[in-house]
Amino acid sequence: MPTKTLPLITDSMATINPDDAKISQLPPMGIGMVADFFKVLSEISRIQILCSLKKGPKNVTEIIAETGLGQANVSKHLKILTQAGLVRRDPQGVNVFYEIANPFLFQICDLVCEIIVDQIQAKNQQFESWK
Repeated sequence: MPTKTLPLITDSMATINPDDAKISQLPPMGIGMVADFFKVLSEISRIQILCSLKKGPKNVTEIIAETGLGQANVSKHLKILTQAGLVRRDPQGVNVFYEIANPFLFQICDLVCEIIVDQIQAKNQQFESWK
């Protein structure tokens, strides 16, 4: 599978104030970058790896032990997470440790979890009203 390179930031994107960078105000290229961000998070194994790293930096062996995923699978997903800027590599001697690059990621995941819980509760209430 060919690796996907991220587009270069254009002048129009570089002038966006982070406080104003709401999705409705982004140019099409910016919206594409948002979509790419969520594509990275759309794989269960990657979320498992991120959850493992939430507790602190780990090497591949430690991630494998915690997630139960295979070595090739973990390495593949770590590469994708690193390229996306969600995970940072820290070589230490013969080991490479991985860590979360931006903890904001878990705020996004927590928000999504809250939405899912609300949806489940609404469906349960709907189901109960049908009895």
